[in-house]
Amino acid sequence: MSRVITRIERVEPALIQSLAEAGVATVHEAQGRSGLLHPRLRPIFSGVRIAGSAVTVSVPPGDNWMMHVAIEQLGEGDILVVAPTSDCTDGYFGDLLATSAQARGCRGLVIDAGVRDVRELTAMGFPVWSRAVHAQGTVKETLGSVNVPLVCGGALVNAGDVVIADDDGVCIVPRADAARVAAEAQAREAREADKRERLARGELGLDIYAMRERLAGKGLRYE
Repeated sequence: MSRVITRIERVEPALIQSLAEAGVATVHEAQGRSGLLHPRLRPIFSGVRIAGSAVTVSVPPGDNWMMHVAIEQLGEGDILVVAPTSDCTDGYFGDLLATSAQARGCRGLVIDAGVRDVRELTAMGFPVWSRAVHAQGTVKETLGSVNVPLVCGGALVNAGDVVIADDDGVCIVPRADAARVAAEAQAREAREADKRERLARGELGLDIYAMRERLAGKGLRYE
């Protein structure tokens, strides 16, 4: 059954901003090394870090009709998360859809398929994490669904979950876990800041992390 869920719960903006500031690697560690999307999803240009609430789009292979439907459901700060129902790398999204999405407050796109118009998207500053860059066009014939649970890049994504994306990849934080993960990410950043200062002073990770005894126990010998 094809459907559009028009009302979704979103995480409060302050928590989303906190997760954005922490970044993908820290958030991934803070929630027990979970939530990462497959590394095949890469940014079309580097140097961007975003976070926002997921508006999910389940699309048929080679058909981007539901992308237009999904844009109507976007709110300020949302991120489109798109997955085809079977393997496809066609270019579902380009500069015209990006223009429409930006006008609705969309922060970016995560898609387990292809995009095109990369030069234009880069000039617009519209960030995309995609499986492929592919000029192959799509049709508008078959229905899909918006704001339903889907698997994107090997990870389960529900509408309203927090999406964090940067040069390291994409991580999903379930909406119900956002406050806990944000707090742990902040604590982890504080611990890492202390270690960074010690490393900069010349201390070794071998000593900071108390590795020597364990290494010896594994059989490492210095000669």
